[in-house]
Amino acid sequence: MKKRWVGLIAVAVLGAATAAYFLKPVTGPERDLTLVGDATRGDYVMRLAGCVACHTNAADGGAELAGGVGLETAFGTFVPPNITSDPNVGIGSWTLAQFSDALSNGMGPQGHLYPAFPYENYTLMTDQDVVDLYAALMATEPVATPAAASRIPFPFNVRLIMAGWKNLFFSPRRFEPEAGKDEVYNRGKYLAMGPAHCVACHTPRNALGALQWDQAFAGSPGGTGGRAPALTREALVAEGYDVATLAQTLKDGFTPGFDVLGGAMGEVIADSTSFWTDEDLNAVATYLMAE
Repeated sequence: MKKRWVGLIAVAVLGAATAAYFLKPVTGPERDLTLVGDATRGDYVMRLAGCVACHTNAADGGAELAGGVGLETAFGTFVPPNITSDPNVGIGSWTLAQFSDALSNGMGPQGHLYPAFPYENYTLMTDQDVVDLYAALMATEPVATPAAASRIPFPFNVRLIMAGWKNLFFSPRRFEPEAGKDEVYNRGKYLAMGPAHCVACHTPRNALGALQWDQAFAGSPGGTGGRAPALTREALVAEGYDVATLAQTLKDGFTPGFDVLGGAMGEVIADSTSFWTDEDLNAVATYLMAE
């Protein structure tokens, strides 16, 4: 009987320790939220981050940023929400601190966020970009129409399980320039790994939906938006790209093979990269084509 009680106590202690590990908060460095936000610059950050493309259901004539098309995954269909300044169905009632927490730590006012929202990438953003983006979103026209509901089956609809996922796979941090590389390369890396989250679509994920960082840009066989090709230097060279042609493709959608990119990438170009400055287009192309 004594051995039985010892065993039960051991199991209970082990269970409590495991729960404590998987449920502990996952947070990154504190941000400076005293910075003054610039809504005009934030409009550009919005284009860098792909907010318009994801959060607008253009195919059905939806209002800009009032909710996107459902992203179909193995874990359910995630519908990007209304992120206009409407205080009820949008994010108009969010504080800057709450907005920062969502981008930086994957934690919204309603609880843990799913990584269909690419906070794994947004966590790398600079404090100024976060503050400017918030200013821009708070300045948008409020749209009182709620986005469609996400369709997430049990048990994935239990947000608390995301605490465990984060402890396994998420490391909130800020972008650090790569030593020995110039400013153009590091700007491109910041965009591709951070706000533009190119790596999120063009990298395979494991069975639990986490990015396989050791295969960054190796391409994805499927997932949200379908198959995404490799963006490694070798793959891009094989398709006829150099820095100039890759930057041009991101601007107008025309490939070196005289094709036009459509589907999810077509939407990204139409709503995001076609608005980028030539300097940022060149920076991303320089990073992706680097030896």
